[in-house]
Amino acid sequence: MSQRTIEDVVFDVFNDILKGEAFEEAFCSVICHTEETEKWKKEYCVNKMKNMFTQAQQEESVEIALKTYIHLVYEQMNSGRVTLLTDLLESMVEQNIVSARPICEILLNQEKLTYKSPHIWNGTFKLIRKIVGGVDYKGCRDILRMVLEKSHTIPMVDNVTIMSQINVMMDVITYILDRNTCLLPAYFAINEITKVCSDDKTNHWKLGKLLAEFIDSFRPAAQMFTVSGRSHLVPIVGHSLSTSHVWRLNTSTLKFPLNGPLPYDKDLCKPQTGLLRYVLEQPYSREMVGNMLGLNKQVKQRCEVLEEQLVDLVVMAMERSENEDSAAEDGMNQLLWQHLSSQVIYFVLFQFASFPHMVLSLYEKLKGRNMNKGRDHLMWVLLQFISGSIQKNPLKDFLPVMKLYDLLYSDNEIIKMADVSKAQSTHKVASTCIWIHLLKKAQTVQVKLPRPIPYALQEHQEYFEQNLQSKSFSLNDFRIALLCNAYSTNNDFFNLPMGKLMESIYGDNKHTTLLPGNIVACAPTQPLPMNLLDSLTVHAKMSLIHSIVHRVMRQAKTKSSVAHAPALVETYSRLLVYMEIESLGIKGFISQLLPTVFTSHAWGILHTLLEMFSYRLHHTQPHYRVQLLAHLHTLATVPQTNQNQLHLCVESTALRLISGLGNAEVQPQLSRMFTEQNRTGFLSTESEELNRALVLTLARAVHVNGPESFAATWFREILNQIMQNTPHSWPDNTLVCFPQNLRDYFQQNIIQREDKQALKRNVDTEYRKWKSMANEDDIIAHFSMQGTAPLFLCIIWKNMLEEHNLPPTAYKVLDRLGPRALSSHLRTFADYMVFELNLSGVSGQNINKYIDTLNDMVWKYNIVTIDRLVLCLALRNFDENEARLCYLITHMLLLKPVEFKTRVHDFVRENSPEHWLQSNWHEKHMTFHRKYPEKFYYEGIQDLNSPIQHQYLPVYFGNVCLRFIPVLDILLHRIIEQPSLSNLAEKILESLGILYKFHDHPITYVYNTLHYYHKILSQRAGLKRRLVHSVMHAYQDIRPGNWFLSEDYQQFIKSDSLEWDPDLEYYIRLIGRLVDTINGNSPFPTCDWRFNEFPSPAAHALYVTCVEMMALPVPGDKVGRCLLDVVLKSCSHLPRNKVVSWMNAVGLVMTALPDTYWHALNNKIYEVINSKTLATPGGCQPFQIFNFTVSHAQIAEQYSSYVLAICHAVWHHAGIGQLSQLPIFLRETLKPSVKTEEQLLFIFHLFGPFLQRLHSEKTKCLMEIVIEFYEILVNVDRYCEHLRYVDPISDFLYHVKYMFIGDLVKNEVEKFIRTLRPALQLRLRFISHINIPEEALTPLAPPMST
Repeated sequence: MSQRTIEDVVFDVFNDILKGEAFEEAFCSVICHTEETEKWKKEYCVNKMKNMFTQAQQEESVEIALKTYIHLVYEQMNSGRVTLLTDLLESMVEQNIVSARPICEILLNQEKLTYKSPHIWNGTFKLIRKIVGGVDYKGCRDILRMVLEKSHTIPMVDNVTIMSQINVMMDVITYILDRNTCLLPAYFAINEITKVCSDDKTNHWKLGKLLAEFIDSFRPAAQMFTVSGRSHLVPIVGHSLSTSHVWRLNTSTLKFPLNGPLPYDKDLCKPQTGLLRYVLEQPYSREMVGNMLGLNKQVKQRCEVLEEQLVDLVVMAMERSENEDSAAEDGMNQLLWQHLSSQVIYFVLFQFASFPHMVLSLYEKLKGRNMNKGRDHLMWVLLQFISGSIQKNPLKDFLPVMKLYDLLYSDNEIIKMADVSKAQSTHKVASTCIWIHLLKKAQTVQVKLPRPIPYALQEHQEYFEQNLQSKSFSLNDFRIALLCNAYSTNNDFFNLPMGKLMESIYGDNKHTTLLPGNIVACAPTQPLPMNLLDSLTVHAKMSLIHSIVHRVMRQAKTKSSVAHAPALVETYSRLLVYMEIESLGIKGFISQLLPTVFTSHAWGILHTLLEMFSYRLHHTQPHYRVQLLAHLHTLATVPQTNQNQLHLCVESTALRLISGLGNAEVQPQLSRMFTEQNRTGFLSTESEELNRALVLTLARAVHVNGPESFAATWFREILNQIMQNTPHSWPDNTLVCFPQNLRDYFQQNIIQREDKQALKRNVDTEYRKWKSMANEDDIIAHFSMQGTAPLFLCIIWKNMLEEHNLPPTAYKVLDRLGPRALSSHLRTFADYMVFELNLSGVSGQNINKYIDTLNDMVWKYNIVTIDRLVLCLALRNFDENEARLCYLITHMLLLKPVEFKTRVHDFVRENSPEHWLQSNWHEKHMTFHRKYPEKFYYEGIQDLNSPIQHQYLPVYFGNVCLRFIPVLDILLHRIIEQPSLSNLAEKILESLGILYKFHDHPITYVYNTLHYYHKILSQRAGLKRRLVHSVMHAYQDIRPGNWFLSEDYQQFIKSDSLEWDPDLEYYIRLIGRLVDTINGNSPFPTCDWRFNEFPSPAAHALYVTCVEMMALPVPGDKVGRCLLDVVLKSCSHLPRNKVVSWMNAVGLVMTALPDTYWHALNNKIYEVINSKTLATPGGCQPFQIFNFTVSHAQIAEQYSSYVLAICHAVWHHAGIGQLSQLPIFLRETLKPSVKTEEQLLFIFHLFGPFLQRLHSEKTKCLMEIVIEFYEILVNVDRYCEHLRYVDPISDFLYHVKYMFIGDLVKNEVEKFIRTLRPALQLRLRFISHINIPEEALTPLAPPMST
């Protein structure tokens, strides 16, 4: 049957029904109505309808029939007829002839449904109200959306006559939203309301009130997913996880990315400009800013909010400059502007910010403000970008700067020329430099600038014109910098001043100087000072570094016999600290310069570059360091690099790189390398020591970050590759300290230790051959043969013990073997020597003989260097007795003979680690090497008739003392692991701890040591104190007393007692110091953070605080308790408006401490859960006492809200490895105690805010926690007679389902829901789609108000 036919049927039925109505209307005065006639009429009409829809169903045309019928209904002008016709539709639904959902949807989609036709409007909504109960929950959601959309057609202000239309529509909405009727999850309803009723769409006031009240009913749920005081929590650049989503903001609005339709607190919904500005102010924050805003360097995307904050930062810095005296201008203020210019260049360069828009915004913000000091700095920042980009971009992009000239420079008075002997002169003439660049660009494109140079700058311009004629320049002032800055885009004038700079560091072949090993180098030894480099624009610095790199590469290819000038090498290393020239700087160093030098086999230059990286570079991004590590392992396999000095340098640099990997850097960098094509390039194929060092670094990172961070496949694959390259095992004392997953791996992959008795027999056999063979060529061939056992050092050792000398043939064998093969000989020798001492007995005579012989091998015969020998000894797998002997030998070798001790003490006494402030490093470097010349070859007693000639490589920075520092780090850790050597580490620190003056990360090393070995060191207060004192003492001559430890701890160091239990005031002072530093009022001495261990004052403050906490002679859980009490017990003494800042500081410290310190927080949570307030049903109003923000503002806070807030602060800063422990804490500690609704809601408040993070980073933990939620809910349901908070509980669980968990735990959850009381089953039935018995669907009495 055609579509027209079903419509005909509908017309016929419709007319038939209304025909009777027409007769009744015509003869209403004479017709007598009875119950029987009314009943018959209704049955007649119903049967007609029934037949019609039955036919439509057979033809699958029900929708067409409905649309036709409803269209005819809407044509009626008589309200009685509309009522009859809608009643018939209701009957069809009651008899299950037609579903309610299509009727409702077709009704609401009619264009004629308008409030201006009240009989249609009212009839429609009355019908929907009657039948909507039969619609499924998704249909109810759609119907609610359609009703809300219709509600927008009613004007907000109208005649009172439309109230009936509003009331009938509100009846429908009220019924659908009724939580007790529960037609759909209330969560669905609020989702539709927030989508349809957005801010730009308004509702009638009566409906608005209804919807507002419904939305407000979700505020408890929103509260349970909110981190207390979140808008006041801030990260620390250089510590906080920059790759985490914790600090993510919306790229367009700077708002937190809040999940779902919940009505979150207003503070959370505001743009977080303060947070972004705080991070932007921190040095080295580019990566964190990019992660916060989701910026991708590969996608050119302007971010207006970032642009606005950069402008605001510049304006704020200008205001600060106006308020500072001139003395401060040359200090840290210049570093601030250096940082701002670096940020502007980076974000504009990658097109995240628009330079013209920023200039126009600056113009608007500076109108009407007189900033004579600040304008110079502003122009300096603009000059940085303009000078570097004006050649490649159109002039129109830079013309907005003209408006700043109009605003900032008067035409009434001339600005005097600045004093060129001061660095600030470069800022004061920056505006003139910009003008010169603009003028040059205008001349190039043959256009005229819209205005002449400001009258105020004419004296500056005249100065530049006069100095262009000068041919003589001095490095004692900043005249060269001024000319370079002004003319860097004009080669006619730029080449002369830049040439003078280059000449001062290049030198010529006529004047030379000497390097260690009598290497001839070009003469200039004084590098360009940092204040001069800081005074150059980015463009000028790029020209300088480009020239240096080009010169180095050219010399690498020509293989000049004269080494580079010390001034050039030092200046190049200083230029590499500038992040704004990264592409030509460190990036070019790693990806261009190093490969070119290697390809050219310029081993001297390669040695120089590796020295620079080891001793001069700071804050190099981790991916560059890992990339260099891969290069080094490739180098180690090339035959040409099997040369003593270069091999030693390569291994020392690799050791520094491996040991220097930060705890937060290991996982992202190694996992990234593993996924790339050269997946194991960062692993050594030969050096067991380097791979052991990497295992120790992995162990440290796993310990600090938590094992869950290293649960991926790549972690085990790295270990497999290490074991394949260099099979090894670890002593039990070391394995005990390993994290569980690492310990399990090595216990499952056991490598049998070599049979020491067999080793002794083999050595004796080979030694007899050594003594019996007469032909030198045969001896050399035999003992250097590839594939033979690596025993030659053992033979040398025995020979020296017996004869107290070494024949020249031994040197020839050693030379033939080469350093790479000698490494395996050294490992065998270490095992053999300790075994021999163990056999012969530990007597004073034996020990002294062994030490003297070892000392001769190192210092007299130059067979092995002290750092390689000690590193090998420290990393061997000895049993406990052998380890004791090994470290005893090591201790005596380092401290008994004078050779090493005197070198260390002389070097530390005469030198400073602040190389960036020095101009005479080379002079002191040569003085040390002349007094203690370092031999890398076996030249002690060679046969003079046939000497072996070796080529030494240039050494600019290194020496045995500096090379020994990473070895000392490892040695101390190995000794700490030995319980029988409790005093040995202290003795070594007492003598060699002064070396930490030159450690590149001394505080980080102490932090890692105290953290990793906190269980062992908890019983060794003296060693902890000695360790921190060693670093403090090492820096006593170059750092103020307050740079590291607090005055309280310094007094403890001076006391004889090892017992000290600080009071709460001590912890308040310590946390207060961190709070002040984060807020920009650092009590620490100012320094150049580009060369500091940490990238910012806040990072420094955090780590020194954590070190001091761990170094206290107090159990960790007690320290943790005191840290929490700083806020929980001393809150009345803290500034009320800064309490969250104190919580933020405590959170940062707690997450940076070992797990033991967390026990106090877990105990506080347990105490609150079991408190009388929460353990008593109905004992409190939970949503009031758990809301920290509101209760704190009302001075009505509760202990439970403080605990909740401090817990949120701690967990917000926690790593995912730490958060991965939450399911265990919930299951084993908290769940058994939870019986009441109040306790359950506290749990929801506690865990709710962190489900999003678990969803993103650790779904397994999220699933476990959600299952625990339902188990706890079942317990509460059984324990409590009455439940008052059914709706907030349901809202919470629905949010968890639809925002995080989905159907991942559907089967488990369904079992729990089936056991709940009817009220909960009714509300939660949509989560698992279970069928609820009919009696349970009866509307319930409303629960108590929340």
